[in-house]
Amino acid sequence: MIKLLSCLIPNKFLRDNFRLVCNSIQVRFTAKSIGKNLYCGKYSTVNKNTVIQNDVRLNGLRTSGKGSVVIGNNVVIGFDALIISDTHNYKGDDLPYDGNFIKHNATVIEDFVWIGARVIILPGAKIGEGAIIQAGAVVHGEIPPLSIAGGNPAKVFAYREKEHYENLKIKKIKLRCLSL
Repeated sequence: MIKLLSCLIPNKFLRDNFRLVCNSIQVRFTAKSIGKNLYCGKYSTVNKNTVIQNDVRLNGLRTSGKGSVVIGNNVVIGFDALIISDTHNYKGDDLPYDGNFIKHNATVIEDFVWIGARVIILPGAKIGEGAIIQAGAVVHGEIPPLSIAGGNPAKVFAYREKEHYENLKIKKIKLRCLSL
């Protein structure tokens, strides 16, 4: 439907911006709060307990469940990523599980994190500042700051150079302050 409507707009600049606005409509109307400069390259969905900070890029993120999700500043999430925010109760009164859901601690993605394509983030996961998650990884538990992790389950296999990271972070923050 979006493609059909956007084809009716003759100006390429307006057509591209129309697509970006349509891609972010569900996120903007559903999220608990959204900071400045949200970019949705593909249609994304979140739940009503999602907090999105500033300068976040989503490219087809899907959030399932009703648990809390926090996405920090300057986060990039690759296409078709999935955040699962709660789980079924398999210890209840029915098999394979009952109708109740188990709430976990908030799923947290800290600042300056890059999440690759088709990553699955499980309930209660915490991804530390500056971490990189390899495409196709399944994240549960905690990923330390500045780490590079991948696989199923995601395991740390390298770290970013701290001094280089800090210099880039300071430069980015200074640029943001100048643009205000």
